[in-house]
Amino acid sequence: MSAADESFASKSSEGALSRAAKSQFGAKSQLDFDLEFYESILRRAPRYVDVLRCQGELLNRKGLHERAVLVDQRLAELRPNDCVVQYNLACSLALLGRRGEAIKALRKALEQGYGDFDYLHADSDLNGLRSEPAFKRLLRKYGAE
Repeated sequence: MSAADESFASKSSEGALSRAAKSQFGAKSQLDFDLEFYESILRRAPRYVDVLRCQGELLNRKGLHERAVLVDQRLAELRPNDCVVQYNLACSLALLGRRGEAIKALRKALEQGYGDFDYLHADSDLNGLRSEPAFKRLLRKYGAE
């Protein structure tokens, strides 16, 4: 094969590969790609806490709150004394309208030392709880009013 033929063949195969890659990956959003990537890691290492944290956040961002709650519940089993895990579980439950469970998880987060009250006040995930008397009592009790 001449150098010109090799160059043409190389450019043609690069173009075909590029088109194939674009058709396979180009249709996916970064969020979908990340979710699939983390899922593949969790299939091999289902107790990988850092990946579970990312996966839960991404599932909520995509609006897959039922799946996010399952991830957050798994994290709560793996890290029962982690106040941020409990806070994230409260958020996921609140997004599903499971107010009682969300307040219980938020109470546990506060009992375990969660103290980022500025974030708590600004977090839209908790909007469904803000009118609840139990939520208001929690804020008063922990000085987060």
